Amino acid sequence: MAVVALLALDGIPGPQLTTPGMLLGAVPHSCDRAPYELRVCAGPGFRATAGPGPFGLTTRWGLDGLDGAATVIVAGHHGFRDAPPAAVPDALRAAADRGCRIGAVGTGTFTLAATGLLDGRRATTDWRCVGELAADHPRVVVAPAEEAVADGPFLTSAGVLGGKDLWLRLIEEDHGERVRREADRRLFLRLPDGPPGAAGGDGALGPTIRWMEAGSHRPLTLTEIAAHAGTGVRTLSHRFRAETGLSPLQYLLRVRVERAQQLLERGDLPVEHIAARTGFGTPANLRHQFQRLNGTTPGVYRAAFRSMVTMFTEDTPRTRGPG
Repeated sequence: MAVVALLALDGIPGPQLTTPGMLLGAVPHSCDRAPYELRVCAGPGFRATAGPGPFGLTTRWGLDGLDGAATVIVAGHHGFRDAPPAAVPDALRAAADRGCRIGAVGTGTFTLAATGLLDGRRATTDWRCVGELAADHPRVVVAPAEEAVADGPFLTSAGVLGGKDLWLRLIEEDHGERVRREADRRLFLRLPDGPPGAAGGDGALGPTIRWMEAGSHRPLTLTEIAAHAGTGVRTLSHRFRAETGLSPLQYLLRVRVERAQQLLERGDLPVEHIAARTGFGTPANLRHQFQRLNGTTPGVYRAAFRSMVTMFTEDTPRTRGPG
């Protein structure tokens, strides 16, 4: 049985806990090879985040769970720009020395980069944090946050849909394209997640990015955005992509979808009202864009999210330390 260790540090987004098990759990139904054993390995102060606040979980494994794993994946978490506890990079370096396949989802790339293992290699992270990754770790060759990036034994992804692209890439490497497609088909719950505490817009375009986020409920054109930035449309697009990995309108769309997700998660507001509050205008436009980015409808997303939160919060004991 192939052991996959998911390293969970404080503030791991809920979808990054659920997506791996749902995808890897589909593999035994699809092929004759040995299934995966997924170990959730708790780092110091481990708590998960789902909805408006964190909740504690008890895990069987601490950092010792990385021992014997063929694959180690670092999840996103709070405080990703801070230096991780020394035991964490030490454990990751030891895993690399053993020949493990190592990956990172979303802002987990910051933790992996802190080990020095990504120096001179291509890597990506959450789409809002590519600039911060390049600034904090200049020896890493930062790629746009579009799809999973492989470089040698290391694999990183933007973290969209709980890191779905990374997990599917692992399944395809191990079992082939047919099994990957089958696992993808079985994953009906697709929950996007962003980096906890991430604040896009620390670069030169920071004021404009924050202005866009604050006004995302209004119709905004490229001309208006360029005027706020004090530049032309072409220059704006070039600078925006350099800072965020996205065009201005792609960034605006993702902000609107994330705002819609938050409203879906936290109340019973009708889709018509959510569309108006998030800048989509009509329910049809909201449903179209939401489906295109998330692979599901707003109604299904809301129901699935509530089911997930119930599953992880009812009768859940508080966390214990690693080890």
